[in-house]
Amino acid sequence: MKVVLNKDIKGIGKKLDIVEVSEGYARNYLLPRKIATIADNKSLSETKTKLEAKQFKKNTEIEIAKEKKSTLEKGFLEFRRKIGDNNKLFGSVTEKEISEEIEKKFNIKIDKKKISLKSPIKEVGSYFAKIKLYEGIIADMKISVLGL
Repeated sequence: MKVVLNKDIKGIGKKLDIVEVSEGYARNYLLPRKIATIADNKSLSETKTKLEAKQFKKNTEIEIAKEKKSTLEKGFLEFRRKIGDNNKLFGSVTEKEISEEIEKKFNIKIDKKKISLKSPIKEVGSYFAKIKLYEGIIADMKISVLGL
């Protein structure tokens, strides 16, 4: 029996998948719990519409992420900090500060957890931060740290 899944089911399929299951499993488990619906013309057309909307939303998010990536890679961030001996900073430049500076300068809100640095920024110099904008879309942001 063909059914359209309303939820992800481990070993069978993901939400909105059309799968073939045994009639007993469908009638006794999936349908009473509203985990699936019978795959008739109405439910198939609804599923197709939902999948198209989901794909449109995903494409829109990818385009927005690509625009953000180009904006971030064209620009750079500059931090001015007090320094001590051997060009060492008092403290460090953190992901949170980078996130706040991106929001001020570019008006793009980025979660600090999506920013990764190769190593903590504790010295004067130039660095790159990897910023995950979307699955598979990562921007390399140039960061300069200058002493006062």
